[in-house]
Amino acid sequence: MNLERIIEEFHQGHSLNAYEVFGAHFVDGGVRFIVYAPHAENVWVVGSFTNWDENQILMERMNFQGVWTITVPYLNEWEVYKYKIQTRTGNILYKADPFAFYSETRPNTASKLVDLSKLTWTDDKWLQERSLNFDKPMNIYELYVGGWKRNGEHPYSYDMLADELIPYIKENGYTHIELMPLSEYPFDGSWGYQVSGYYSLTSRYGNPQEFNRFVDRCHAAGIGIIIDMVPVHFVKDDFGLRYFDGEALYEYPNEYDANSEWGTMNFNLWNEEVRSFLMSSAAFWVNMYHMDGIRIDAVSNLIYWAGNRDRGTNDGAIYFVKRLNYYMHKEFPTVMMIAEDSSDFPNVTVATEKDGLGFDYKWDLGWMNDTLKYYGTDPIYRYYDHHKLTFSMAYFYSEKFLMPFSHDENVHGKRTVIDRMWGDYDAKFAQAKNLYAYMYAHPGKKLNFMGNELGSFREFDETREIDWELLQYPKHYSFNLFIKKLNELYLSHACLYEADYSYDSFKWIDADNNIQSVYSFYRSSKDEYLVCVLNLSNTTYENFELEMPQGGFYKEILNSDDQVYGGNGMIHSRAIRTSKKDGKNILKMNLAPFAAVWFVAKKRGKK
Repeated sequence: MNLERIIEEFHQGHSLNAYEVFGAHFVDGGVRFIVYAPHAENVWVVGSFTNWDENQILMERMNFQGVWTITVPYLNEWEVYKYKIQTRTGNILYKADPFAFYSETRPNTASKLVDLSKLTWTDDKWLQERSLNFDKPMNIYELYVGGWKRNGEHPYSYDMLADELIPYIKENGYTHIELMPLSEYPFDGSWGYQVSGYYSLTSRYGNPQEFNRFVDRCHAAGIGIIIDMVPVHFVKDDFGLRYFDGEALYEYPNEYDANSEWGTMNFNLWNEEVRSFLMSSAAFWVNMYHMDGIRIDAVSNLIYWAGNRDRGTNDGAIYFVKRLNYYMHKEFPTVMMIAEDSSDFPNVTVATEKDGLGFDYKWDLGWMNDTLKYYGTDPIYRYYDHHKLTFSMAYFYSEKFLMPFSHDENVHGKRTVIDRMWGDYDAKFAQAKNLYAYMYAHPGKKLNFMGNELGSFREFDETREIDWELLQYPKHYSFNLFIKKLNELYLSHACLYEADYSYDSFKWIDADNNIQSVYSFYRSSKDEYLVCVLNLSNTTYENFELEMPQGGFYKEILNSDDQVYGGNGMIHSRAIRTSKKDGKNILKMNLAPFAAVWFVAKKRGKK
């Protein structure tokens, strides 16, 4: 390791491995501390090993750009420490290490010494074979670690989570877990989105070795892990990055740009050291904890000043995003970079070499909003909103979209996904099944927040586990069976994933039937057609006619009205054969109110 070169790259804004130098590292002769504090007059290391201020250890300047260092002998793992900083005005600050690898559990705020060289991995084969999944199924289960299951008043540890979550993910047909932020944070109610330690695995659920085992076991089971990262803003707490050395360092120098709408501080993404700090954090989670994807939170707040389009683009932040994605793809070509972006800024998933932002996927929040509004509309008025379910395909191929029903759709009084369906209790279940059949037949990778699969009517609460008791009730149990079946079919039919971003894999059969509120389209692969028919009215249609992509037999593989899934049983138990009408291949079918039906047919010449 060339320490001087890494520090130079840190100052230049091009570092992906600043964490190899900065922070506290066990080396021959003790622990080496390095911190960046350019405005400080003096910096000391204090902690349990100095009896705090009693035997404080003065650090030395490494360069004229504000890097300080000291090596302290005879220190043990898990000892706690902070930096004591004397500002230019003579004030004294006590700060957690920005590069700390572990921290005390809230409400305590000190950093902890930990040796990450002790992490052990057995997932070489997984890492060698993983990909960006463009032509593979990707069915993501979004998870808040502290709220999936709880052990009495306490959340599951990483080890306990591995014991129960891994078989659950496999049995239910998910391919990836997306973890809401696990960087250390002081306030439980932020769910991890107000970060204090960008390199510090939260101590709420265990230590780095336990998280190492969790990820390793997931990979052994064929499950990918995506982590959320928040490079927009950080906490204001006194022990954190805010005015780290007495002056604006990580934040913008003016108060207007520095303060965010969330009561936090915005990163100054024009600053080269800040860019290196955040890029290195992304690389740290991939390199040290073997993450398979990074989801960047609130990208619209990076693209536009404070997320406000009227203020114009934040060119420094855009440059940071491009640089982040360029270097991440160069260093980790099989790690997915995913944008949670609510804007219509172009070329989000276009390569940086072609002047795009360089993400691999973008959440389709426009689709999500239009879809939930439509399903919440009284069927009498859906005639006027028919376009809400067809519009997504008008722009779908402009980006590589991922279809999300995330935690954001289950909080802040919005109501849960199932509760946003129109109508009474029974109607909500019928339409929620229809909704998910539409989602899984629609092109694009999939993401669902934990609890969606149970048909939960209670919004997300970080202090409680999801409502497992719902599975005791027939409606919820049968709904859960339907979701499992959808996941199974999604994984087993290549036409639903292998060519998501190709025009040839999707065709409307009838996009314009707003009179009956029936939508129909098909997905295709080299071997088969999968036809999806959605009845979004509360009317029964018998002998409903549709033109099929080819003549022959069509087998029903999914019907949301099946009694197994809590329906009334208007299904097609035998394959249906098309008939000729005006030279077209017409299939006649029966559609129950709010029914979603999938048919498959082998392409001619295929066995």
